[in-house]
Amino acid sequence: MLLSPDIQAQFPHFDNNLLDTIARIGQWKTFQEGEIVIRKGQFIRSTVLIVHGRVKLYRENDSGEEFFMYHIETGEACALSILCGIRNISSHVGAVAMEETDTILIPIEHMDTLMTQHTSWYHFVMETYRTRFEELLTVVDDIAFKNMDERLNSYLQRQAQALGNQLYLTHQEIAKDLNTSREVISRLLKKMEKKGMIALHRNHIDSSRLCK
Repeated sequence: MLLSPDIQAQFPHFDNNLLDTIARIGQWKTFQEGEIVIRKGQFIRSTVLIVHGRVKLYRENDSGEEFFMYHIETGEACALSILCGIRNISSHVGAVAMEETDTILIPIEHMDTLMTQHTSWYHFVMETYRTRFEELLTVVDDIAFKNMDERLNSYLQRQAQALGNQLYLTHQEIAKDLNTSREVISRLLKKMEKKGMIALHRNHIDSSRLCK
Protein backbone atom coordinates (compact mmCIF):
# COMPACT_ATOMS: atom_id res chain seq x y z
CA MET A 1 0.00 0.00 0.00
CA LEU A 2 1.25 3.47 -0.87
CA LEU A 3 0.72 6.01 1.91
CA SER A 4 -0.64 9.41 0.91
CA PRO A 5 1.73 12.36 1.54
CA ASP A 6 -0.23 13.67 4.51
CA ILE A 7 -0.32 10.44 6.54
CA GLN A 8 2.60 11.61 8.64
CA ALA A 9 0.84 14.92 9.25
CA GLN A 10 -2.26 13.09 10.51
CA PHE A 11 -0.22 10.74 12.70
CA PRO A 12 2.75 12.92 13.69
CA HIS A 13 3.95 10.59 16.44
CA PHE A 14 4.57 7.69 14.05
CA ASP A 15 8.26 7.35 13.26
CA ASN A 16 9.53 6.49 9.78
CA ASN A 17 10.05 2.82 10.56
CA LEU A 18 6.45 2.50 11.72
CA LEU A 19 5.16 4.35 8.67
CA ASP A 20 7.13 2.00 6.43
CA THR A 21 5.62 -0.99 8.24
CA ILE A 22 2.09 0.38 7.92
CA ALA A 23 2.68 0.97 4.20
CA ARG A 24 3.69 -2.68 3.87
CA ILE A 25 0.94 -4.36 5.92
CA GLY A 26 -1.96 -1.88 5.83
CA GLN A 27 -4.96 -1.77 3.51
CA TRP A 28 -6.52 1.50 2.36
CA LYS A 29 -10.31 1.57 2.50
CA THR A 30 -12.80 4.41 1.98
CA PHE A 31 -16.21 4.27 3.67
CA GLN A 32 -19.04 6.36 2.25
CA GLU A 33 -21.30 8.48 4.46
CA GLY A 34 -23.71 6.18 6.31
CA GLU A 35 -21.68 3.03 5.60
CA ILE A 36 -21.16 0.61 8.47
CA VAL A 37 -17.53 0.44 9.62
CA ILE A 38 -18.05 -2.02 12.49
CA ARG A 39 -21.22 -4.04 13.03
CA LYS A 40 -22.40 -5.25 16.46
CA GLY A 41 -21.46 -8.92 16.85
CA GLN A 42 -18.74 -8.69 14.20
CA PHE A 43 -15.37 -10.30 14.90
CA ILE A 44 -12.72 -7.63 14.38
CA ARG A 45 -10.03 -8.59 11.88
CA SER A 46 -8.29 -5.23 11.50
CA THR A 47 -7.45 -2.15 13.52
CA VAL A 48 -8.99 0.99 11.98
CA LEU A 49 -6.96 4.20 11.60
CA ILE A 50 -8.92 7.29 10.48
CA VAL A 51 -6.91 9.22 7.87
CA HIS A 52 -9.68 11.61 6.82
CA GLY A 53 -13.26 11.76 8.01
CA ARG A 54 -15.33 10.95 11.05
CA VAL A 55 -16.87 7.79 12.51
CA LYS A 56 -19.60 7.54 15.14
CA LEU A 57 -19.39 4.78 17.73
CA TYR A 58 -22.71 3.69 19.22
CA ARG A 59 -24.28 1.05 21.44
CA GLU A 60 -27.24 -0.86 20.04
CA ASN A 61 -29.77 -2.89 22.01
CA ASP A 62 -31.65 -5.99 20.84
CA SER A 63 -34.49 -3.83 19.56
CA GLY A 64 -32.17 -1.87 17.28
CA GLU A 65 -32.23 1.31 19.37
CA GLU A 66 -28.94 3.20 19.34
CA PHE A 67 -27.11 5.23 21.95
CA PHE A 68 -24.27 7.56 20.94
CA MET A 69 -20.93 6.96 22.68
CA TYR A 70 -18.29 9.10 20.95
CA HIS A 71 -16.74 10.03 17.61
CA ILE A 72 -13.45 8.85 16.15
CA GLU A 73 -11.82 11.71 14.27
CA THR A 74 -9.04 12.20 11.71
CA GLY A 75 -5.69 11.08 13.12
CA GLU A 76 -7.27 8.72 15.64
CA ALA A 77 -7.82 4.98 15.90
CA CYS A 78 -10.72 2.83 16.99
CA ALA A 79 -9.70 1.53 20.42
CA LEU A 80 -12.41 -1.10 20.22
CA SER A 81 -10.98 -2.57 17.03
CA ILE A 82 -7.58 -2.84 18.72
CA LEU A 83 -8.93 -4.47 21.88
CA CYS A 84 -11.39 -6.85 20.22
CA GLY A 85 -8.84 -7.79 17.60
CA ILE A 86 -6.13 -8.63 20.14
CA ARG A 87 -8.55 -10.65 22.28
CA ASN A 88 -10.33 -12.22 19.28
CA ILE A 89 -13.79 -11.30 20.57
CA SER A 90 -16.81 -9.86 18.79
CA SER A 91 -17.75 -6.22 19.00
CA HIS A 92 -20.47 -5.11 21.43
CA VAL A 93 -20.92 -1.77 19.66
CA GLY A 94 -21.30 -0.49 16.12
CA ALA A 95 -19.54 2.23 14.12
CA VAL A 96 -20.80 4.18 11.12
CA ALA A 97 -19.09 6.73 8.85
CA MET A 98 -20.56 10.21 9.34
CA GLU A 99 -19.03 11.45 6.09
CA GLU A 100 -16.76 10.02 3.41
CA THR A 101 -13.98 8.53 5.51
CA ASP A 102 -10.56 7.26 4.44
CA THR A 103 -9.06 4.60 6.67
CA ILE A 104 -6.08 2.31 6.94
CA LEU A 105 -6.91 -1.21 8.09
CA ILE A 106 -4.09 -3.04 9.88
CA PRO A 107 -4.63 -6.82 10.22
CA ILE A 108 -4.78 -7.96 13.83
CA GLU A 109 -2.09 -10.60 13.33
CA HIS A 110 0.46 -7.78 13.29
CA MET A 111 -0.61 -6.23 16.61
CA ASP A 112 1.87 -8.06 18.83
CA THR A 113 4.77 -7.19 16.54
CA LEU A 114 3.76 -3.54 16.32
CA MET A 115 3.46 -3.26 20.10
CA THR A 116 6.83 -4.85 20.81
CA GLN A 117 8.91 -3.48 17.92
CA HIS A 118 7.56 0.06 17.48
CA THR A 119 7.62 2.32 20.52
CA SER A 120 5.64 5.05 18.73
CA TRP A 121 2.83 2.58 18.05
CA TYR A 122 2.81 1.43 21.69
CA HIS A 123 2.46 4.99 22.95
CA PHE A 124 -0.22 5.73 20.35
CA VAL A 125 -2.28 2.74 21.49
CA MET A 126 -1.92 3.66 25.17
CA GLU A 127 -3.01 7.25 24.47
CA THR A 128 -5.96 5.95 22.42
CA TYR A 129 -7.09 3.78 25.35
CA ARG A 130 -6.75 6.70 27.78
CA THR A 131 -8.71 9.10 25.58
CA ARG A 132 -11.54 6.65 24.95
CA PHE A 133 -11.75 5.72 28.64
CA GLU A 134 -12.18 9.40 29.56
CA GLU A 135 -14.87 9.81 26.90
CA LEU A 136 -16.73 6.78 28.24
CA LEU A 137 -16.56 8.21 31.75
CA THR A 138 -18.21 11.36 30.41
CA VAL A 139 -21.00 9.25 28.88
CA VAL A 140 -21.48 7.32 32.13
CA ASP A 141 -21.56 10.54 34.16
CA ASP A 142 -24.16 12.02 31.81
CA ILE A 143 -26.43 8.98 32.15
CA ALA A 144 -25.96 8.46 35.88
CA PHE A 145 -25.98 12.01 37.21
CA LYS A 146 -27.74 14.27 34.69
CA ASN A 147 -31.31 14.72 33.54
CA MET A 148 -32.14 14.94 29.84
CA ASP A 149 -31.74 18.71 29.48
CA GLU A 150 -28.28 18.52 31.07
CA ARG A 151 -27.38 15.58 28.86
CA LEU A 152 -28.50 17.51 25.79
CA ASN A 153 -26.38 20.48 26.86
CA SER A 154 -23.35 18.22 27.31
CA TYR A 155 -24.02 16.49 23.97
CA LEU A 156 -24.19 19.78 22.06
CA GLN A 157 -20.97 21.01 23.64
CA ARG A 158 -19.18 17.80 22.66
CA GLN A 159 -20.52 18.08 19.11
CA ALA A 160 -19.44 21.72 18.88
CA GLN A 161 -15.93 20.86 20.03
CA ALA A 162 -15.65 18.37 17.16
CA LEU A 163 -17.67 20.09 14.43
CA GLY A 164 -17.66 23.78 15.25
CA ASN A 165 -20.45 25.95 16.59
CA GLN A 166 -22.75 25.56 13.57
CA LEU A 167 -24.25 22.10 14.07
CA TYR A 168 -26.03 20.61 11.07
CA LEU A 169 -27.90 18.03 13.12
CA THR A 170 -31.60 17.25 12.89
CA HIS A 171 -33.74 16.88 15.99
CA GLN A 172 -34.27 13.24 15.03
CA GLU A 173 -30.52 12.58 14.80
CA ILE A 174 -29.97 14.08 18.25
CA ALA A 175 -32.87 12.08 19.68
CA LYS A 176 -31.43 8.88 18.23
CA ASP A 177 -28.01 9.59 19.72
CA LEU A 178 -29.50 10.24 23.16
CA ASN A 179 -32.04 7.40 22.93
CA THR A 180 -35.09 9.58 23.42
CA SER A 181 -37.91 10.97 21.25
CA ARG A 182 -37.71 13.76 18.71
CA GLU A 183 -40.51 15.57 20.53
CA VAL A 184 -38.50 15.67 23.76
CA ILE A 185 -35.43 17.02 21.96
CA SER A 186 -37.43 19.65 20.09
CA ARG A 187 -39.03 20.85 23.33
CA LEU A 188 -35.69 21.04 25.15
CA LEU A 189 -33.99 22.84 22.24
CA LYS A 190 -36.72 25.46 22.18
CA LYS A 191 -36.31 25.86 25.93
CA MET A 192 -32.57 26.37 25.47
CA GLU A 193 -33.23 28.92 22.74
CA LYS A 194 -35.59 30.91 24.98
CA LYS A 195 -32.82 31.04 27.59
CA GLY A 196 -30.44 32.43 24.96
CA MET A 197 -28.16 29.37 25.08
CA ILE A 198 -28.52 28.45 21.39
CA ALA A 199 -30.15 29.74 18.21
CA LEU A 200 -32.30 27.40 16.13
CA HIS A 201 -32.26 27.78 12.35
CA ARG A 202 -34.01 25.93 9.56
CA ASN A 203 -31.23 23.40 8.98
CA HIS A 204 -28.75 23.89 11.81
CA ILE A 205 -28.19 24.88 15.43
CA ASP A 206 -25.94 27.79 16.38
CA SER A 207 -24.23 26.73 19.61
CA SER A 208 -21.71 29.60 19.78
CA ARG A 209 -23.30 31.10 22.90
CA LEU A 210 -23.47 27.71 24.58
CA CYS A 211 -19.71 27.23 24.35
CA LYS A 212 -18.61 30.63 25.66
